[in-house]
Amino acid sequence: MRYFDYLTKEQENSLFYTPPISFDHTTNKELLAYAVGAALYMPATRASVAEDIIKLKNADLVTVIIDLEDAIGDDQVDNAEESIIQHLIYLAAYAENELDSANSLPLLFIRVRNPDQLRQMIFRLGSLVTMLTGFVFPKFSVDNGIQYFETLAEYNDTRGYNDPVLYGMPILETAPIIYRESRVDSLLSIRDLLRNYRELVLNVRIGATDFSSLFGLRRSPDVSIYDLTPIRDCISDIINVFGRVEEGYVISGPVWEYFANKGHRVLRPQLRQTPFEDTYGKNGRDMRNSYISSSVDGLIREVILDKENGIVGKTIIHPSHLRPVQAMYTVMHEEYVDALSIVESNDGSLGVFKSQYFNKMNEIKPHLNWARRTLLRSQIYGVLHEQQHFVGLLPENEFTHV
Repeated sequence: MRYFDYLTKEQENSLFYTPPISFDHTTNKELLAYAVGAALYMPATRASVAEDIIKLKNADLVTVIIDLEDAIGDDQVDNAEESIIQHLIYLAAYAENELDSANSLPLLFIRVRNPDQLRQMIFRLGSLVTMLTGFVFPKFSVDNGIQYFETLAEYNDTRGYNDPVLYGMPILETAPIIYRESRVDSLLSIRDLLRNYRELVLNVRIGATDFSSLFGLRRSPDVSIYDLTPIRDCISDIINVFGRVEEGYVISGPVWEYFANKGHRVLRPQLRQTPFEDTYGKNGRDMRNSYISSSVDGLIREVILDKENGIVGKTIIHPSHLRPVQAMYTVMHEEYVDALSIVESNDGSLGVFKSQYFNKMNEIKPHLNWARRTLLRSQIYGVLHEQQHFVGLLPENEFTHV
């Protein structure tokens, strides 16, 4: 599996200075954590889940989270669990018939409701569980977290020698985390818990929709989640606790809910026209207008803010969001040469030096952690040529409608 595999070889060569590497669910955890990227949620009860996964794989679907929690009704749980088994049987048969079976499917996760359901699903799936990269743990807290990760650890301790590691991705989204009076204690307690299972934690995810609901809030397509002050403050504290270099976690950002704009936009669009015109001419203007009309300009802005705050990865609820989000995770040539030169100069001979682009100073010690993270991201998402930018990775004639 590899990002941007829909490109022809000629397109890839013209866009990428260094193309993305291949990976699968057996790839080492440090890289795999960055590879989760744009994770598309699908309700387990949808009859076409398996067929949709196969179809969307050609549209650059890399990560799928099949949902047993909020996306299904409380009366649908039994049916949803059985549906997952049937979906995985279908996907296993598909992969078995593919020439490159290891790379024939996206990274697959299941979001369970509680630790008991996690235990039951691992048992019921049997050998099918080896198709998964892991499970997603909603409403994560110290109270349920030990049960989640103990169950996961028990599986990994007894798995077959050739079976891949099964990871967990906790979602931080409960009242004790967002409420100011309990936030710090809650976050520090969860941090201490996760340290005991660090090798099994693939991502720490932020559930801003649940946070917003506790205040009766819902952001409009004109603003980002960072404009909602209670949510912004909480995200800041989550990054402060889990985004520290010594903690070593990749944090995934909140979902963007909009995939069409049926109302009137109040604020100005948030995409410059020039990059689109430079890349595609008149068709580029049409592409930009299509993204604006479906509120994807707000999504792109939010991904930029995610990245600036050290967040890589996002929950996705519509296929049209896949390519814009993933394109934003590519590393610009300037970022790459800065990062590479900082790491290569970390031998004590220099403290600061001028960037190869002659537009900034690179200080080795303060910028070293940024450089190492940038180089990890560059392996998964690739490095663009000097004159290229993310627009070139957006398909000219498909725009945002999938």
